[in-house]
Amino acid sequence: MNFYGIWAIYSFELARLRRTMLQSIASPVISTSLYFVVFGAAIGSRMAEIDGVSYGAFIIPGLIMLMLLNESISNASFGIYMPKFTGTIYEVLSAPVSPAEIVIGYVGAAATKSVILGLLILLTARLFVPYEIQHPIWMLGFLVLTAITFSLFGFIIGIWADGFEKLQIIPLMIVTPLAFLGGSFYSITMLPPFWQTVTLFNPVVYLISGFRWSFYGVADVHIGVSVGMTLVFLLICLSLVWLVFKTGYRLKP
Repeated sequence: MNFYGIWAIYSFELARLRRTMLQSIASPVISTSLYFVVFGAAIGSRMAEIDGVSYGAFIIPGLIMLMLLNESISNASFGIYMPKFTGTIYEVLSAPVSPAEIVIGYVGAAATKSVILGLLILLTARLFVPYEIQHPIWMLGFLVLTAITFSLFGFIIGIWADGFEKLQIIPLMIVTPLAFLGGSFYSITMLPPFWQTVTLFNPVVYLISGFRWSFYGVADVHIGVSVGMTLVFLLICLSLVWLVFKTGYRLKP
């Protein structure tokens, strides 16, 4: 394992975070804070509790997960797309680093950024809404596992994209709607039976449900199912990344 190579890629990507603090950190935190102000303070005070949890506190896991999914995809896809766009990807591919080491460097940096941002938003939420975390180890585990999984997904998107506009198609047109319809702002038990069944085909439901369970001990689906679905998606992403490097898809001229 070439740890120097991994560290070079990892530190280079994290350096971009320091150069773009306003865009990478301040903007997502401010945007999410507005959700807390509108839904937590203004609307939440007029709504009944959900599963014994105040509405303002109930939406915290969903909002963090919504941000985590989009930021993980965005960080990883942009991180690998830029070397493709500038042509420096061939220097990386010809360097004495294996495909696994390249993935660890890029995906590790993207996941680190997302986890840091998720923790910052969690601290910011305390300013607006009181909440508790019943299972902090599980909460951190879900945070890290989701960040890694969707950073891998973003890595695949960055390799697939052949233009800047394609980097935003899947996050904006697919991931964000799935997150909004996956229980970010409500419990799926509030839906009619038919729509509850339909919602269970949304993979983001299991992520949000498991993450919310780590906070309050309540979930729309069993915690074991949430963990299992997350691991299945992780394995799918790992398989696709392996296939990309095996075939050289959009990496080799």
